[in-house]
Amino acid sequence: QVQLVESGGGLVQAGGSLRLSCAASGRTPSINVMSWHRQTPGKQRELVATISSSGITTYVPSVKGRFTISRDNLKNTVSLEMNSLNPEDTAVYYCNARTYYYGVFWGQGTQVTVSS
Repeated sequence: QVQLVESGGGLVQAGGSLRLSCAASGRTPSINVMSWHRQTPGKQRELVATISSSGITTYVPSVKGRFTISRDNLKNTVSLEMNSLNPEDTAVYYCNARTYYYGVFWGQGTQVTVSS
């Protein structure tokens, strides 16, 4: 099993920045891809960014150029640096770990609120 704990959410004004972090524990050597997702009430959870074990990244078009995902395999952490935030970025952000053998795991989520 893998446990994920997010931190770093909060309230920020439009145009501001936040950095989310996610710490993984448990069977961390089994983690392949890590990712950030977000969800607003009444909507499906949306993939925001992914990073592979070798550092290859992908982004949803709406955040490309504004968000940066990074990973520290020694510390078992993944971060999401979010810049130029706008109210449409308001959501609960979830960390996700996809493992080679044990399935997919989610964190508990952290709220990001961007005020206009």
